[in-house]
Amino acid sequence: SLLSYSSEHRNRQLKQQRDKLKQYQKKITLQLEKERHLAKQLLKDGKKERALLLLKKKRYQDQLLDKTDIQIANLERMVQDIEFAQIEIKVIEGLKAGNDCLKQMHEVMSIEEVERILEETQEAIEYQKQIDELLAVFLTAEDEDAVLAELEAITQGQDITLPELPTDPLPAVPTGETGVVSLLSKHSTV
Repeated sequence: SLLSYSSEHRNRQLKQQRDKLKQYQKKITLQLEKERHLAKQLLKDGKKERALLLLKKKRYQDQLLDKTDIQIANLERMVQDIEFAQIEIKVIEGLKAGNDCLKQMHEVMSIEEVERILEETQEAIEYQKQIDELLAVFLTAEDEDAVLAELEAITQGQDITLPELPTDPLPAVPTGETGVVSLLSKHSTV
C-alpha cells in the first residue's frame, strides 16, 4: 500500500540521517583528540594564545557533539515510532481479516441453524435412550454380559467366536405387528 511505502521510505531516510550523524560524531571525536594533543604541543612550545583559541574551538565542537547525540536519540525514537506504527497497521489489518472471516462464518451458520442442530441432536439422544430402554426389557443379564464381552473384545482388537446361526426356517410373522418392531415404530419420532 501507498501508506506503507511512504512510511518505509521515511523510515529509511531517518536511518540514513542517523547513520550520517554517527559518522559525523566519529569524525568530530577524532578531530577533538587531535586538537587536544595539538593544544598540549602549543603550550609546550610557549604558544599559549593559540592553545587557548584551539581549546575554545574544541569546546564549541564538544557542544555540537552533545547536540548530535540528542539528534541521534530523537531520530532513533522516530524510527522506533514508525516501526511500531507499521506493526499496529499489520495488527489492525489482521483483526479486520479475522472479523471478515467471522462475518462469513455467521452468514453460513446462523444462531437458528445451530439451535436446530442442537435440538435434532437432543432428539436423537432421547430416541437412543428409548431404544436402549426397550432393548433392556428384552435382553437378559446373560445377554448383557455377552454384549459387554463382545464390546471389550472389539475394543481390544480381538476376534471373538460368535454362535452359529440357526439354519431352521423362521416362523411366519403374523400380519399384526408385535414385540420390538411395534414398540420401535411407535417411538420413531426422528
